Amino acid sequence: MNRVARMVLVTIMTAMMVFMVTLAATYMNIGLRADFLSKWAKAYIISWPIAATTAFLVMPMARRATDSVMRLIAG
Repeated sequence: MNRVARMVLVTIMTAMMVFMVTLAATYMNIGLRADFLSKWAKAYIISWPIAATTAFLVMPMARRATDSVMRLIAG
């Protein structure tokens, strides 16, 4: 996978994951109240760049680990 495709994959994947996780965590912590959307948006805006950067850095290691596990499974 080339660098641009990897960046697009990481961007889309982390955006969707962080969307759901911050939505659920915000709801669990404060419930559905008047300032829910602003609290959730703040959590999303802070969390997404961290998740995207981490995923971009970790993906090569995760890919190698996956290849190793698959080789073990295949025998």
